Amino acid sequence: MASKSSKFLERFGYDVVLGSIAAFYVFMAPYTKVEESFNVQAMHDILYHRQNLDNYDHLEFPGVVPRTFIGALLVSSLASPAVLAMNLLHMPKIYGLLTVRLTLGCIILSTLHFFRLQVREKFGRQVEAFFVILTAAQFHLLFYCTRPLPNILALGAVNLAYGYWLKEKCYAALNCLIFATVILRCDILLLLCPVGLELLLTRSISLWKALKCCTLCALLCIGLTVFVDSIMWKRLLWPEFEVFWFNSVLNRSSEWGTHPFYWYFTSALPRSLLAAYPLFLLGILLDRRVLPFVIPVLSFVLLYSKLPHKELRFIINSIPIFNLSAAIAATRIYNNRKKTFWNFLYLIMLGLLLISLGCTAITFMASNENYPSGHALKHLHKIGHLGNRTNEILVHIDTFSAMNGISRFCEHDFPWRYSKEEEIRVDELCQRNFNYLINEHPAINGFKCLSSINGFSRVRLQIGFPPILLVKEPKVYIHGNVKHSDVLNGIWPGCS
Repeated sequence: MASKSSKFLERFGYDVVLGSIAAFYVFMAPYTKVEESFNVQAMHDILYHRQNLDNYDHLEFPGVVPRTFIGALLVSSLASPAVLAMNLLHMPKIYGLLTVRLTLGCIILSTLHFFRLQVREKFGRQVEAFFVILTAAQFHLLFYCTRPLPNILALGAVNLAYGYWLKEKCYAALNCLIFATVILRCDILLLLCPVGLELLLTRSISLWKALKCCTLCALLCIGLTVFVDSIMWKRLLWPEFEVFWFNSVLNRSSEWGTHPFYWYFTSALPRSLLAAYPLFLLGILLDRRVLPFVIPVLSFVLLYSKLPHKELRFIINSIPIFNLSAAIAATRIYNNRKKTFWNFLYLIMLGLLLISLGCTAITFMASNENYPSGHALKHLHKIGHLGNRTNEILVHIDTFSAMNGISRFCEHDFPWRYSKEEEIRVDELCQRNFNYLINEHPAINGFKCLSSINGFSRVRLQIGFPPILLVKEPKVYIHGNVKHSDVLNGIWPGCS
């Protein structure tokens, strides 16, 4: 029995560590934001509305650009047995959200497991161990791996591509990147091109065979996404082509804010890699074997830097390779720590790891307070039903609240009913028959402010302990209609 458990830990111990951290993030911050809204609502509708497409959220709120349903269908299919059991037990739908997020996390971490096994085969067990340590000490990869963003769905295919690349199965690696580009996230093209070019220059692949293999894969992927998404969207559609046209050709993504060219290197990568940032640069110098893997990924970040609109999640696919290079440097430092100069580097590395853990803790606490609307709706469900058990309770959710923590997984059944109508002006809300509002405005005519929900505002440095404070301020407010006296029966904390 002991030998079986030791074999299990030897094979899956690292996965248990990374999976436990990812699951902790899920349970502590279960809600989702606007960037995740399409896939979250799609998973909800697939699980709860099934073939009744007319009830799907995307037909009423299509978003700026269409997205594929293929990722949502995969995750929902795997999560459906657990969600069906929850429905039979009449459990709240929020547990369905936890289920689909944990399912997605298992998919992404299983692909990272495949990549990690190839790291072990090519670079050794010590490099694998430091790869896990660095990944666990970082915040963003494990926090985001359960969040149904198109970037994260693509990350699963990219992890497989990295694994096949290390395994020297180059055509399989290219096909994985093509699948990610055509179906899940068109910007993976910026990674596919440098990887393909390097494989050609190093004669790892032949041009003619690559054209035949990759063209066939691309056509199959296009056929799959057009077939599935045309049905789901009720029009002939290749989603990622429309996304490519919107973001790259029309350059409309810059309407959501811009950053300078160097932002990924001075902000996004330092925050996401932490201790691994200086170590990955050192790894390139210490082991030439990693250079062919780093250069195409670094080129991907450089090419993406030309797009004015920048977000950390856009380059999250680069983290595994950069962590590999950092793990190689960490291994070399650890093995030579008895020598004077290397011992100095070893102490610096330990200090960087401690700083990484501190930064991860602070970032997690800030992120945990970044979904005020989800907490507001949970608070409303807890208190708001006390005065009205038989009549319908109508709740209006404004755009800000719908973007900051509320999804259909957060909704309850009768007597609750929800409206996300966007055309209503604030001064017109009193003319409607809403029982409650979840709104970003602290005062609204015809309604009494019942509770305010704080959210993360900024970080403040101070002299003393703790040296860093998270400043919170009211972000979302719960309002009750003064015409409906029964909505005021609950014991509400009021608004400051």
